[in-house]
Amino acid sequence: MGVKSKITLSEAGAVTETSDRAEYTFDLSGGLLCLDFVNTVSGSRARPTERLHSHRDLLSWARQARVVAEDEIGRLAREAQRRPGDAARALDDALGLREALFRIFTARIELRANDRADLHLLNVWLSRALAHQRIAETPDGFAWTWDDHGGALERIVWPVIRSAADLLTSPDLRRVRRCAGPTCDWLFMDTSRNHTRRWCDMDSCGNRAKARRYYERHRAHANTPESAD
Repeated sequence: MGVKSKITLSEAGAVTETSDRAEYTFDLSGGLLCLDFVNTVSGSRARPTERLHSHRDLLSWARQARVVAEDEIGRLAREAQRRPGDAARALDDALGLREALFRIFTARIELRANDRADLHLLNVWLSRALAHQRIAETPDGFAWTWDDHGGALERIVWPVIRSAADLLTSPDLRRVRRCAGPTCDWLFMDTSRNHTRRWCDMDSCGNRAKARRYYERHRAHANTPESAD
C-alpha cells in the first residue's frame, strides 16, 4: 500500500504536508544548485537510494534549496494535485535530466567524451528554460528572473538547468569532484586550498574511509609473524 499524503497550503502559500512518511531533509552541500540536484540520490548509482519518489518530494527539495519562492511552491502544489498525470511526467522528466547531468559531469571528471544524447537532452531543456528568463529591474540595478510560468510543473528544474549551463561553461568546472567513497557518487565543488578534497563530507564518507584504513592497518599488523609471538 502506498503512503497516504495530503498537501495543504498555509496562508503564506507554503506547502504543509500531512503524511505518515516524514519529509526528507536533503543535503545541500554540493556547492552549487545543479550538484545538489544531482545528489538527490543517496549511495552509488550502482546501488542507489532514491530520494525523489513523487512530485511532492521534488517540491520539498525545491523549497529546501530555495529554488522558488514559497508562494510559488504553493501554486505548483495545487497544480500537481489538480493534474496528477502531468505531475508524474514532470517528475520522470526531472529524474531523466538529473541522471544526464550526473553522466555529463562524471565524464568531465574522468576526462571522457560525453554521450551526445545527454548533451542533446541538456540543450533541449536549456532552450525551454531560457525562454522563460527575463531581465528585471531591482533597487540595486538589474537581475535575472523567471516569467510567470502559467503553472508549468517543470518550473522547479529551470534554475537547475541554468546552474548546470553556467558551471559547464565556467573555469570552475575543473573543481567538480566525485566522492571517493566506495558507496557514494555525490558530486561537489572542491574549494579547498590545494584542490585535494576527496570526500563529499568528512563527517560521513571521510570518517568511514579513515575507520576502514585504521581497521585494515591493525588487521595487517595482527597477521604479521612478529605480532603472533
